[in-house]
Amino acid sequence: MVRKPWDLAFLADPEEVSSLRRIVRMNLGLWGLHRIADSAELCVSELVSNVVTHVGAGTPTTLALAMNGTFVRIEVHDTDTRALPTLVGASADAESGRGMMLVGAVAERWGVQLRSDHKVTWCELATDLPSPHGHSGGTRVTRAEAMLGLYGAARLPRTAATEDSLLSVAVAEEAAIDVIADLLHWLRAHGCDPDEALDRAQTHFEAETNPRDTW
Repeated sequence: MVRKPWDLAFLADPEEVSSLRRIVRMNLGLWGLHRIADSAELCVSELVSNVVTHVGAGTPTTLALAMNGTFVRIEVHDTDTRALPTLVGASADAESGRGMMLVGAVAERWGVQLRSDHKVTWCELATDLPSPHGHSGGTRVTRAEAMLGLYGAARLPRTAATEDSLLSVAVAEEAAIDVIADLLHWLRAHGCDPDEALDRAQTHFEAETNPRDTW
């Protein structure tokens, strides 16, 4: 999976935060990184809110998301090189001053880079990826990816199969559904019960994705 970096320009405003959170969650989902979505949303909220509070509402700002090795890097660019985020000792019930404490608590690392005309506040979240373009989810996901690649090679448009986009994910999803349907036809042709097979597969899936439910 190629996880292409992207960025989005916006005007810093409290009302923008919820939309930015949804966009980041959606893109992490496309990247197969659902596990860190909650932490990423929190970081986006705090980094953008920091701009609104300390630089000002309406500030031209850019949100960027990219891979840095096996880490997800979140950047917020703004035009003020004087208002620098700092880690302060705020109490748990303080109404302000906790933003970078929260970011530091969930991120592996964070920092600020000063450029000639703007600054970049960034943080990086750890993933369980074996490589920047690898897959999380273990052996089953790796096997499924290989199978879909072979299965769809003769059916998927090349651009859709190689681009990391909503379209490519939607096409791959249809290919996965076709694989499941073909396997059900194969089971029926060999005298097996497709419904029973689906039930057993669902049981395996739920046991492996929600291990606590089996305790």
